[in-house]
Amino acid sequence: MPACKQMRGFMSTPQTRQQWQQLAAQLQICGQAFIHGEYCAAVSGETFDCISPVDGNKLAAVASCDLADAEAAVASARASFESGVWSRMAPVERKKVMIRFADLLEAHSDELALLETLDMGKPIRFSKSVDVTNAARALRWSGEAVDKIYDEIAPTADNEIGMITREPVGVVAAIVPWNFPLLMACWKLGPALASGNSVILKPSEKSPLTAIRMAAIALEAGIPPGVLNVLPGFGHTVGKALALHMDVDTLVFTGSTKIAKQLMVYAGQSNMKRVWLEAGGKSPHIVFNDCPDLKAAAQAAASAIAFNQGEVCTAGSRLLVESGVKEQLIALIIDELKSWQPGHPLDPDTVSGAVVDQQQLQTILGYIEAGKQQGAVLACGGEQLMAETGGVYVAPTLFREVNNQMSIAREEIFGPVLSVIEFEGMEQAIAIGNDSIYGLAAGVWTSDLSKAHRTAKALRSGMVWINHYDGGDMTAPFGGYKQSGNGRDKSLHAFDKYTEIKATWIAI
Repeated sequence: MPACKQMRGFMSTPQTRQQWQQLAAQLQICGQAFIHGEYCAAVSGETFDCISPVDGNKLAAVASCDLADAEAAVASARASFESGVWSRMAPVERKKVMIRFADLLEAHSDELALLETLDMGKPIRFSKSVDVTNAARALRWSGEAVDKIYDEIAPTADNEIGMITREPVGVVAAIVPWNFPLLMACWKLGPALASGNSVILKPSEKSPLTAIRMAAIALEAGIPPGVLNVLPGFGHTVGKALALHMDVDTLVFTGSTKIAKQLMVYAGQSNMKRVWLEAGGKSPHIVFNDCPDLKAAAQAAASAIAFNQGEVCTAGSRLLVESGVKEQLIALIIDELKSWQPGHPLDPDTVSGAVVDQQQLQTILGYIEAGKQQGAVLACGGEQLMAETGGVYVAPTLFREVNNQMSIAREEIFGPVLSVIEFEGMEQAIAIGNDSIYGLAAGVWTSDLSKAHRTAKALRSGMVWINHYDGGDMTAPFGGYKQSGNGRDKSLHAFDKYTEIKATWIAI
């Protein structure tokens, strides 16, 4: 595997599909691991092919890291942490570096957006405006926050002082998903790095390219060697090695509930490392008869299932509709989904792109077939599209006459498949909404303020949106109840995952 070369930011943002494709042809893609400030091959020399879902073409040979690479990265992270070069740096100085890191991410926004789109298929317009923009914001916000988080003094007797202080936890392993590779990485890196930890980032093997590229950008920003290491590879190899490692202090993860449970087992089998998990979802999107704006609700319902090709943990995949507005709302949503048909991801006008790979396509199509067999009525979509491109595309799909016991209503599909479930009254809506192993997010549409509050309080979800869907920013925590995980990303609450709380008592 040749050594990675550093790329400079593109001179100007492309405005057309042809211009983006021209830049893609010139793009130098790095597939190496990044350990102690340097790009390197996996110790074994093994690689795997990174295939673009846009057209099926090979993007790069990527280092397939394993136990030996995990050992090297953890040793580097531990050495950098113990040296104090980052962990004992004054918070205001770490803040400056984090802001510089965010600035450089934005300076390379075209390159990073292009890598993200080629790697996992999302439209270039969203790769740039959503993923890169919010990734930079996560780094900047966390950096800005770190010198504003105060320690405490306990209320003590006159002859003693009780101090409550935060300290960085140490070595953090962050395993992030393929659907928002750069953004999810920065949700972890922001508070983890700002708190003074050293981090090993393990991107998904389905979309590793922006994480690999970001490592050099972090170094350029002033993150010392060893403080951020990146190990591409598979979950059952390098991911497992990190989860079982005796010198990893904290493991943070975003991904499926199945893998989240296994990581908890690995933590128990090793050193009882802290494990923070953001896992699956099957979010209820509830529309009452007194919805203040059915058109807006339909637009939100379409976006909540079709954005990012439905590959979103908070996707409003269960649409619970009160009987009085059911037919009208379904008709409006079907009409809205016409504007979410997939197109070429490098076309700036495209709003829905390719799903991440052939395996995910087959999973989605399998659930669509199961919905038909179990008695749901296919109202639109349900088929693969644009197969002639060599890429992986699927039509946004709506099933009606779904009951909450069907697999399409109970299991996370991670694709643009919407299940419409009819209900009568608030109590039934709440019962159906809570009848899930998940508890990540929910939406509620009503003109009744009391009903909105009562429903939101009753739903066992970490996030509830009233008369819109998928709101919030870096100031609000992100995470769920039940098997959707534990802990929170974003907001000041995220710092709890990356710090230890110490009580120090001084006799006067």
